[in-house]
Amino acid sequence: MDVLRSIWLFIQDQVLGMEWLNAVIENGLSALGLDTSTRWGGSIQFFIYDVIKITVLLCFLIFMISYIQSYFPPERSKKILGRFHGIGANIIATLLGTVTPFCSCSSIPLFIGFTSAGLPLGVTFSFLISSPMVDLGSLVLLMSIFGAKIAIVYVVIGLVIAVVGGTIIEKMHMENYVEEFIRKASSVDIESEDLNVKDRLVYAREQVAETFKKVFPYILIGVGIGAVIHNWIPESWIQAVLGSNNPFGVILAVLVGAPMYADIFGTIPVAEALLAKGAQLGTVLSFMMAVTTLSLPSIIMLRKAVKPKLLWLFIGICFLGIIIVGYLFNVFQYLLM
Repeated sequence: MDVLRSIWLFIQDQVLGMEWLNAVIENGLSALGLDTSTRWGGSIQFFIYDVIKITVLLCFLIFMISYIQSYFPPERSKKILGRFHGIGANIIATLLGTVTPFCSCSSIPLFIGFTSAGLPLGVTFSFLISSPMVDLGSLVLLMSIFGAKIAIVYVVIGLVIAVVGGTIIEKMHMENYVEEFIRKASSVDIESEDLNVKDRLVYAREQVAETFKKVFPYILIGVGIGAVIHNWIPESWIQAVLGSNNPFGVILAVLVGAPMYADIFGTIPVAEALLAKGAQLGTVLSFMMAVTTLSLPSIIMLRKAVKPKLLWLFIGICFLGIIIVGYLFNVFQYLLM
């Protein structure tokens, strides 16, 4: 067991966490005469290290996930979902969401397509919740910063929110609150041509380039904010607002995170810096969930597809679920870290 633990710690720290890279950057900056113990030096080190680490992991993960995703085009996903009923369909939709687009705005066109194809509304909402909140890439990236235990619990709870949220919407029979043009849209069932290994590799490479262009600006912004929090904002401020002394920290984090637009790759460096400054674990994870699931642009896009009552129900379910998760993580924080 000790050997396995040592191997895993090496993978977590040196492969996923790339601590060796942090040491190389620190030595390089010191050789250039920059003191990394100062605010400016520490900020520059944090920025360079996190940008390189997240970019390398991001490109690798997008490639691997896109290769897997090539086996689940919309037509095949629709057929898979159509074979299941009840909560089983919600679970399958949630799992399919983990290998689809990385942000909420990218998920909404697929949600509209599934709804137009006649799939149960609750099933499509389970997909819509899980797709931006939880994916295979987030699992690996979360492991690189927070460790395996926290990453796995985050993903499992995210999947539970998606299944429960979709099931609630299904039981409330909200089909009439989908915009008419979507309900009456005809579904064109196009068979995807079979791809060989070379085609899938080309597709994965193209997805890396396309997704990287979209995501990289948010990585720079997120890492920049993280560097400021990490080196310039006093720890006492973070603890006062998002620490254990503020019982409303989780709610505040969700309210602040919801209007923002970023994917999980852009929020992780901010979460990393907040946690290092004394913010509670559940509060930080709630912020991440709110940013990825309830971003203002995605809500505006979703409003084009559904009527206000259904939209507010979706927002309310996500909001309440994220807050509950945040407080639960705060209660059990010391068991997870």
